[in-house]
Amino acid sequence: MPHPISALGSGHTLISIVPVIAGLYSFARHFRIDSATHAGKTYLVGLVLSVLTSFGLSSTGGFNAGHALGILALLAISGALLLPRIPVLTRAQPYLSQFGLTFSFFLLLVPGINETLTRLPAAHPLADGPQSPVVRGALAAWLIVFVIGSVLQAWWMRSQRRRAPLA
Repeated sequence: MPHPISALGSGHTLISIVPVIAGLYSFARHFRIDSATHAGKTYLVGLVLSVLTSFGLSSTGGFNAGHALGILALLAISGALLLPRIPVLTRAQPYLSQFGLTFSFFLLLVPGINETLTRLPAAHPLADGPQSPVVRGALAAWLIVFVIGSVLQAWWMRSQRRRAPLA
C-alpha cells in the first residue's frame, strides 16, 4: 500500500515542482541557472521554500537524508551566490558558481526521484524504498546526467568566454 501523503506533504510537493520547472527552463533557455534572470530567481526562491517545507516532513520521525540533502543544496546555492564576491580564483569563479547552482538542482531531484518511485503509480508503486534496484538505478542514471551535464556546461561556458570580445 502506498504511503499516505499529508497536507504538508502535498504542499511541499507542489512547491517543489516550481524549482524543477524553473531549473529545467533555465537549462533549456540559458544552458545554466542564471540568478539574474526571472527563471533563476524563481528557481532559487522555489528551492529555498522546498527545503524549508521539507523540514516538517519525515517518514522516520526525525532528521533524515532528505533533510541533509536540502541543507547541502542551500549551502551550494549560498556558495554559488557568494563566490563572485570573493576576490580569489577569479578565472574559476563563473565555473564554480555555476557548478554550485547545477549541483543544487541535482540534489533537489535526489529525494524527488526516491519519493516519486516509491509513491507512483498510486496503486502499485515502482519501488518499495530507497534501497530498491529501481531507485538505485534511477539515481545512478541521474548522477551520470549530472556529471555529463556539468562537463558540457563548463565546456559551453568556456566557449562563450572565448567568443566574447575583449573590453
